[in-house]
Amino acid sequence: MDLERLTGVVGDARTRIAAASDLAELATAESETLGRRSEIAVARRGIGRLAPDRRREVGRAINEAVGALTAAVEDRRSALQAEAENALLEQDRVDLTLPYGRPARGTHHLLTRTMEDVCDVFRAIGYEVAEGPELELAWYNFDALNTPPTHPSRFESDTMYVEAFDDRKRSGPDELLLRTQTSPMQARFMEKNPPPVYVVVPGRVFRTDTWDATHSPVFHQIEGLAVDSDITFGDLKGTLAHFAREFFGVSARTRFVPHFFPFTEPSAEMLVWFNGEWLEMLGCGMVDPNVFEAVGYDPDEVTGFAFGMGVERLAMVRHGITDIRHFYDSDLRVLGQFR
Repeated sequence: MDLERLTGVVGDARTRIAAASDLAELATAESETLGRRSEIAVARRGIGRLAPDRRREVGRAINEAVGALTAAVEDRRSALQAEAENALLEQDRVDLTLPYGRPARGTHHLLTRTMEDVCDVFRAIGYEVAEGPELELAWYNFDALNTPPTHPSRFESDTMYVEAFDDRKRSGPDELLLRTQTSPMQARFMEKNPPPVYVVVPGRVFRTDTWDATHSPVFHQIEGLAVDSDITFGDLKGTLAHFAREFFGVSARTRFVPHFFPFTEPSAEMLVWFNGEWLEMLGCGMVDPNVFEAVGYDPDEVTGFAFGMGVERLAMVRHGITDIRHFYDSDLRVLGQFR
């Protein structure tokens, strides 16, 4: 190969190397211009056949050409790699000047928050929080709470009974049911704990109520129980008046109206003066001696009071909600207001 031809080959090779658009094209150009079958490689192998006075000149020119093209290939390779890396970075680029859309933060359901608020009031004055089973025996739901077999609450029109999972025929105190109140934990807790007892029991309960604005077949209650050696009805009134002020505000007033519950004697309904009217809030009373006897307490040694409140009722009054179904519809337009 004469030097003029070598100059032309190098010029064409530089053009091909510079025009390579990616690493694959560059590899092809490198192979065809510097590889074993390239014109430069063939010329290098033919140096030995040249006259001695030409070998040094042609050899030096070929080596310079190979060095120049190798450098050109490396430069182009570096440029293509940088372009590829920049393209990847561009795909991952975040424009920090754009407004940041922070996702909405979740929160507890209003009923859960209401139960926590009530329990916190009683925790602060020394009460313990306990939970019990939703599938309950009639003994704990009724008999241990002094509810006679003929009481209307024991009828299937009011209570959801379930078939025994062990195929045994159950009746009377052994019947299985979905608890109608959290009061069964009164008996369960006293069976396992000697007095004094100060406990509140939040949880879900079940009744065959019609689904409407103020009733639901599934709802929530909080039961409270205090048992000690010298508890009076005055302690009951003072405790619940304190709860009303903590929950509804310091201006809340209470009124107790005589009522009847099988498991308390005397019994009362507590009303709260809130937003300009008296509202029925919960049932309460002194624990009936028969309840103490059912769990092995001596009614001559201890006295106590109990109360039960509906969580939905508390939340509806406190927040001005008029339809209980809003709690269960999962409508974020409603639930999102109570973050």
